[in-house]
Amino acid sequence: MSGEYPNFTNDVYGAERSIEAERVHRKRMCAIGYRIFGSMRWGQLGDGHISARDPELTDHFWLLDYGVPFRQATIDKLVLVGPDGNLVEFDGSRGVGANTAGYNIHHPIFEARPDVVSIAHTHTPYGTPWSANVKPFEPISQESTAFVFDQSLFDDEEVEVLSIEGGQRIAQAAGTSKLCILRNHGLVTLGATVEETVAFFVMAERVAEVHVKAPDAKPISVEGAKVAAATMSQPVNGWRMFHWLMRDVVPDPSVVEAV
Repeated sequence: MSGEYPNFTNDVYGAERSIEAERVHRKRMCAIGYRIFGSMRWGQLGDGHISARDPELTDHFWLLDYGVPFRQATIDKLVLVGPDGNLVEFDGSRGVGANTAGYNIHHPIFEARPDVVSIAHTHTPYGTPWSANVKPFEPISQESTAFVFDQSLFDDEEVEVLSIEGGQRIAQAAGTSKLCILRNHGLVTLGATVEETVAFFVMAERVAEVHVKAPDAKPISVEGAKVAAATMSQPVNGWRMFHWLMRDVVPDPSVVEAV
C-alpha cells in the first residue's frame, strides 16, 4: 500500500504496538467495520454486532453502543463490555449499552477462543437464507475456497440467542473455524484481527449469494479448491480486503475519531 492512505501510524499487517496503541487501533478498525456494514445497509433493524477484544483486559470486549446506527459509528461510541455483561465504559447519552445477543454470542466465543480478537455477525440478504438450508459452503466460486476447509455449522433453534448457554453452544460448534453458519440465523466470522474478521464476513456474504443464486452449480474439485484456498483463506488476505473496503466506502477514516 502506498501514498497517504491509510493515515494510521503502524497500520501494517502484523505491526507490534503498545497496549494503548493496540487498543486505539482495534477500536478504530471496529468503528470502521461498522461503517462498512452500514454502507451495505446491514444492521438497519438493530441486528448485528462487531466486537474487538481489549488487548489488556482480555476478558473484556468493545461493541458499538446499541442504538447507534452503524453508519455513525465512532471510537467514542463504542462500549466496553465486561465478562459479566456489565458495561465498564459507557456514555448513556447516545444509546442504551450493549446488545444482549451480542454479549451472549461474543463472550462465550472469546472465552473459548483465546486466539480470537474479533467476531462479526449481522443478518444479511443471502447469509440468512442460506443458513436456513443448514448446509456448509461448497467450492463453487473462487471466494468460497476461503471457507470450505475452515467452516462450521450451528444446528440449533435458539435463533434469538437469549442465553449465555446458547452462545456457549455456538462457541462449541464453531470449534477452531473462522466461519460458523448459524441455522436459520446467518453468518458469524471470527479472526485474529478486526480487519480480517470484517472482510471475511463481507466475503462470506458474497459466497452465500452465489450459493443462493446458483443452486445447481458444479463444484470445483477438492484439489482445485485447495490450490485457491492456499491464498484466499490467509488472514493477510482478509486484512488486504478490509483496506480495499475501507478505501471504497470510508474514504475519510478520520470520521470515526472521537468528537
